[in-house]
Amino acid sequence: MAFGDIRVAERADWLIERVATVGTLVLRRLGETRAGERAVHRFLSSPYVSVERIVETLAARTAAQCSGRRILAVQDTTEINFAGRDKKRRGFGAGGDGKPAGFFIHPVIALDVEAEAIIGLVDAAIWTRSGARVAPRRGRALEDKESMRWLSGCQAAAETLSQAASVVMVADRESDIYSLFARKPDRLDLIVRAAQDRSLAQGGQLFGALETAEPLRTAAVRVAPRGPGDKGRIAKIALRAAPVRIVRPHVGLSCQLADTIELGLVEAREVEAPAGKTPLLWRLLTTLPIATADQADEVVQLYRLRWRIEQTFRALKSDGLKLDDSQVIDAERMFNLAAIGLAAAVRTIQLVDARDGSSRPATDVIDAAFAVPLQLLSRKLEGNTARQKNPHPPHSLGFVAWIVARLGGWNCYYKPPGPKTMRQGWNQLAARLEGYALATQCQNP
Repeated sequence: MAFGDIRVAERADWLIERVATVGTLVLRRLGETRAGERAVHRFLSSPYVSVERIVETLAARTAAQCSGRRILAVQDTTEINFAGRDKKRRGFGAGGDGKPAGFFIHPVIALDVEAEAIIGLVDAAIWTRSGARVAPRRGRALEDKESMRWLSGCQAAAETLSQAASVVMVADRESDIYSLFARKPDRLDLIVRAAQDRSLAQGGQLFGALETAEPLRTAAVRVAPRGPGDKGRIAKIALRAAPVRIVRPHVGLSCQLADTIELGLVEAREVEAPAGKTPLLWRLLTTLPIATADQADEVVQLYRLRWRIEQTFRALKSDGLKLDDSQVIDAERMFNLAAIGLAAAVRTIQLVDARDGSSRPATDVIDAAFAVPLQLLSRKLEGNTARQKNPHPPHSLGFVAWIVARLGGWNCYYKPPGPKTMRQGWNQLAARLEGYALATQCQNP
């Protein structure tokens, strides 16, 4: 890692692996011993460590894995709120409810379009509100608003993923900002869920633009699980699409932007929704082509993958690493810990994804130098029956995930291994590979 001190770099790599392995951001458990806990504190307080340096290095690793591939970048914001637990905390402003203390995390993650697998972190902004009085939002430039994060995420994705075959950015309704469409990077396409019923240059309003349009087809779209115990469902949708030209708002400082912008509007409206379920309705604005039913359907299927960032947030927060329960009291150190936690949350999801097989390379999570010991370990863990054989190609992420699951106690039968089993298995694998690395280093200084 590019921290300016090799000892800090090694500690950063160790800490990411440790968080992913133990499944917590509690510093006592991460350090194991008093000396280890103090080492974690020193890392988080080091002048060489910052959110920007952590994210920059993680993004460089992600970029290398994205080269030549079709990439979906997904961005969103989550809040960490310490309401009722704000005593002794320093440097935190108000949360989204206006009460202290809290902060915000806005990551951009990269997904492989073909495999639908998370590759890694592309960018992240982490901040807290200052509490100072600000001018009315309509009187401020985009650069002076928190909403600048949506454009910054697009710019970071376009720059970091410049070697990818293509990059499409997906974002939810909060990113429906005229400036985002007007100022997006040239080599990046957008899919944004519409929040504003905008005026159209051809007359009328955006939400009514497809009222009389005939469906291009009916299609199936998987609705993501809402939380633990929810398995999700398959929704039957009527698919409509048409080009639209949205008109620049007459408020704020957007007068410097183009008067109109031509986009594609894709509507996915659920038909025959199950009883008790809110029918799905997505209105998606996009810069991708939508001239055919296949093209419009692809826009919907790409937007469907936005739920992967919600999954990342759950892995970081209450359902996983429990960042919101951290006892770190200083804001700067907390932000560094949150950046490390993002990397560990992504690692956990990658391994859980790969448990049923993944075409992604093993180098998404592990160094290529460990290919030989991984193959030896796989053979040792295999049993006598066909179900106890590792079915995945040796250099694939699925191959590594099978080994991790076995080391975590999975017996190849019954239900698939969950995050806890995968974290325990990763702990075992990391220890064995560390021993291998030490042994081979002694033989080949």
